[in-house]
Amino acid sequence: MRSTSVRDAPVPKLSPSCGGNIALPAPAPPLPTFWLGAHRPYWLKQTDVPLFISNRQLARVRTLPRALGPWALDSGGFTEITTYGEWRTTPRQYVRQIYRYRDEVGRLAWASQQDLMCEEGALRMTGLSIDKHQELTVANFLTLRWHAPDLPIIPVLQGWLRPHYERCAEKFAAAGVDLTKEPLVGVGSICRRPGTFTAGWILEDLHAMGLKLHAFGYKKTGLAVSWPHVASADSMAWSKAGRYERVCGTHNSEANCLTYARSWRRDLLGHLSEARAGTYHRVR
Repeated sequence: MRSTSVRDAPVPKLSPSCGGNIALPAPAPPLPTFWLGAHRPYWLKQTDVPLFISNRQLARVRTLPRALGPWALDSGGFTEITTYGEWRTTPRQYVRQIYRYRDEVGRLAWASQQDLMCEEGALRMTGLSIDKHQELTVANFLTLRWHAPDLPIIPVLQGWLRPHYERCAEKFAAAGVDLTKEPLVGVGSICRRPGTFTAGWILEDLHAMGLKLHAFGYKKTGLAVSWPHVASADSMAWSKAGRYERVCGTHNSEANCLTYARSWRRDLLGHLSEARAGTYHRVR
């Protein structure tokens, strides 16, 4: 009698629903790009770590450094609005400055628009409402894009509570700006909050709308939760922490130390990697 080979063995009949309820592990999103906040423009020529530098720092430099790595430009809006209650740098001036940085510094990834933040201090200085700040923010983006359509200037959503940000997105849409097609959309007024819960919900809401987000000045504790919802973030928290530390032995504090700042960034990325590993488990 011929033995039955594996090839001759009958194929078992499976139910159509067999395997339909097996949950495969979700692929882990990539970690966000973290731009290290820097208040020393010459760091651009000393490190290839992605840097985030304020226009208020660069604008005063006569001979600009040549960048070793990618960097992004902060418009410096918080200082202007909370100091003067208005933008004193005109859109035309700002555009000229960005062109200069692009050509002389090089490796500019993107620049923030001149938005109007919605923290209580900013509203008090302008005397305007959140709704008006949003309208002026949208108008500024349109003006900048009209002056310089070739510059990588990103729009910024502003508000305070969750519904405010949705309304701000609607204002951009009404002005003809499809935020889902923008390579990056900034989210402002989230870094100076007493807690990170509301900011986390805001980022999750906007991410669900299909937007690629940058979280301005976002806290480490917030990023540990919100990292799947943002494409990038920045912070200068290292400098505040460095005021109370003396690690290198060559400074009275580490508030202006590039070595300390890079170490702080590595620790942050390690923290995010651990959060990612703890959320997404791959089958081996």
